[in-house]
Amino acid sequence: MNPLSRRHLLRALGGGAAAAALAGCGVPAAYVGPGDRAARDRSASDHRLTFANWPLYIDTDEDDKSKRPTLDAFTKSTGISVTYTEEINDNDEFFGKISPALMNHQATGRDIVVVSDWMAARFVRLGWVQEMDRARQPNVAKNLDPQLTTPAFDEGRLHSVPWQSGITGIAYNKKRLGREIKHTGDLWDPRLAGKVTLLSGLDESFALLMQGDGVDVTRWTADDFHRMCDKVEKQVHKKQIRRFTGNDYIKDLSTGDVLACQAYSGDVIQLQADNPDIEFVVPEEGAELWAESMMIPNLARHKANAEALIDYYYDPHVAAELAVWVNYVCPVPAAREVLAASKDKDRAELAEDPLVFPDAEMRQRLAIARDITSEERLEFAKRWNAIVGL
Repeated sequence: MNPLSRRHLLRALGGGAAAAALAGCGVPAAYVGPGDRAARDRSASDHRLTFANWPLYIDTDEDDKSKRPTLDAFTKSTGISVTYTEEINDNDEFFGKISPALMNHQATGRDIVVVSDWMAARFVRLGWVQEMDRARQPNVAKNLDPQLTTPAFDEGRLHSVPWQSGITGIAYNKKRLGREIKHTGDLWDPRLAGKVTLLSGLDESFALLMQGDGVDVTRWTADDFHRMCDKVEKQVHKKQIRRFTGNDYIKDLSTGDVLACQAYSGDVIQLQADNPDIEFVVPEEGAELWAESMMIPNLARHKANAEALIDYYYDPHVAAELAVWVNYVCPVPAAREVLAASKDKDRAELAEDPLVFPDAEMRQRLAIARDITSEERLEFAKRWNAIVGL
């Protein structure tokens, strides 16, 4: 099963603009200093925690959908009960839900939250999340994918730990198209006119399109951004692009209304189960590697319990169970060996899927994009949303 509702578009200046205004220039008014982020930790006497995540983003029991085997096993082994909520449907919406408490130095009632990297960057800049104690997290220290350890927004991954990762690349119907796609520029082939979609969200779409122009997205510039927008604008005017989408590109690709599109790796694994003609490609110019990360908000009452749960999911056997369910890029490469040793054919095959465990050749073409800064966001969102029609 695949969580289709996680990576949504940046609303037309709405939540994005409000968040940018909060971030301001330099040290924002809503910024919380390191000394004001921690509350008295009740973990030793209060064996529980609250975990806020996206829908359909964890393993569930096939016979009883209310049960989550890996969480149940954690509670059984540690005695820590977990209140698990599927309340995050959109990064900006969730930001709006908990920001009043955080900016006013109040507890959110949550011990772990999961947000996309670009939103995680905002939380780190605002000082709204706590630094984790890696001495309590040996599995994270040992097993975190090296390619995910040094995002620009959180040096050393001190405030965030990936829950799952993924790739933004290109999906296409090889049989209907009649040829392979190898480059981002192949989307602009006149034979595909009106049969191409791009993602509508600025944060979700810009990196792959820049990479298609040969840009190093770890250190892109405003000139790179506007040059990319110029190119996309030209393709809109030529009617090359059918429309800009959220996750509804899945339906367009399935029905054949679209032959090639920007897409997320995990979605395509699910599509391929129903249609083996669907292909996912990491273009030769590169694709974006992203993560949705666990963070501990300021004034969380069960920080040590939260750190224990985060570390638990970095045990390769637990990570393997999660990978089987969600089918995104597993942030624990050692989980591959666990699945490869399985006597279950489907599990063993998953270990060989490069969209779950990218091989060395694919990894050379993956990069984590530099985040859009608070100073850039208003200008860039305005330009992008005008192109998209938001």
